[in-house]
Amino acid sequence: MTRPLLYGAAIFMAALFVAPFVWTLLTAVKTEAELYTFPPSFLPETWRWENFHTAWTKLPFTTFLTNSTIVVVLSTVGQLFSSSLVAFGFARFRFPGRDVLFVVVLASMMIPWDVKMIPLYMQFNFLGWINTLKPLIVPAWFGEAFFIFLLRQYIMSVPMEIDEAARMDGANSWQLYWRIHLPLMLPALVLVGTFQFMNAWNDYLGPLIFLNDQSKYTLTLGLSMFKGLHGQDFISIAAITVVLCLPPLVLFFFAQRYIMDSALGSSVKG
Repeated sequence: MTRPLLYGAAIFMAALFVAPFVWTLLTAVKTEAELYTFPPSFLPETWRWENFHTAWTKLPFTTFLTNSTIVVVLSTVGQLFSSSLVAFGFARFRFPGRDVLFVVVLASMMIPWDVKMIPLYMQFNFLGWINTLKPLIVPAWFGEAFFIFLLRQYIMSVPMEIDEAARMDGANSWQLYWRIHLPLMLPALVLVGTFQFMNAWNDYLGPLIFLNDQSKYTLTLGLSMFKGLHGQDFISIAAITVVLCLPPLVLFFFAQRYIMDSALGSSVKG
């Protein structure tokens, strides 16, 4: 009797989470008359998929998509490389002050974005990076404290005997990292990559502060500008919102197995 209740509660909660996206999707394919009909109609009489094309061409969303793709891809690659490399150093190397330095790295997580915002702007302005995509990409190549902590804990769960056996076969530290630990970290790397993708894809404050030219806008800024220009065009706003939500949903669908493996801590199998 308990299991059906749990399944029912899980289905109910899942429906609550999915309902806003479903309603937005249905709004995006309705006509103007169906949008304002009372009582509201759940399913449209005619599915107007051309609404997506109409909304997409009202602003240069292709340019915004290109900018977002560049930022997401480069920042995710940089985050995966830098965080995993730093985590490997903290987990496998012994040097004076290692634990103190690791505590300092963890302490940086307590500094909110609001505090770092002005110093970062001044720094990027000094470097001449304002109104470029560099402020949204380059910081990811220096690691993130939470991701370093996550990957370090994952590496520490790998038995040291694997490293010792590899060193007996002549492997150096770089080969240990590249050929042994990176493949073993795959579930955790997928988790980190998913988080970084979500952070970069949904980032609004960063582009708002560092970007001035419309040709450099990302999708989040483009959607905000679209809402300002077409605030009453709810169908087009819903269509662009659906497009904005699809990549994270698709990514999570394909990465969920690795994410669950990482969450369960299954670092070494067999």
